[in-house]
Amino acid sequence: MPRPRSFDIDEAIKGATALFWKNGYEGTSLADLTSDIGIAPASLYFAFDSKAGLFRRVLDYYYRSYLGRVDEKALSQATAREVVKTMLYGLVDLYTDRTHPPGCLSVKCSQAYAKEAEVQEELTKLRHARRKRLALRFRAAQEDGDLPPNADPDALAVFAIVIGWGLAFAAQTGASRADLRRTVETSLGGWPT
Repeated sequence: MPRPRSFDIDEAIKGATALFWKNGYEGTSLADLTSDIGIAPASLYFAFDSKAGLFRRVLDYYYRSYLGRVDEKALSQATAREVVKTMLYGLVDLYTDRTHPPGCLSVKCSQAYAKEAEVQEELTKLRHARRKRLALRFRAAQEDGDLPPNADPDALAVFAIVIGWGLAFAAQTGASRADLRRTVETSLGGWPT
């Protein structure tokens, strides 16, 4: 008969999220995880299969609790410009919130180009899904006449994602919320009217 789990899975995922966000995927060791979460390596493997398995759960939690909230609020806006504006200002607030490490967990974990293919696949899926949702929203905006006929919804989605990545990198290296807000304001000057 298996022994009952002696730790809370949700709390373990939250603790691992903080570590991966602070140190990146490659910079977070198994010893760091087990020490911080307070579980034995065998328990971590039993619960999550591997460090990469735990990271998949962390990405899911990060998206639902952080990035997803920004995206959901942005995608509900009435115009494509408001979608991008809400998304970028929301990212600024997320990336500079002092209750967690600065920047973006998924961008930070992508920086070292994690060697594990499984990890890269998860990060790539997250990026592509966000880009696709934006492109679909911009395509609908174009069909509604909110964007000009010559606008490229796919390119606009990439534009928004790339600006978001830049904000994440800048926040990680100490840019202030005010600096990043000015960057968003400047970038919106390039939005098609």
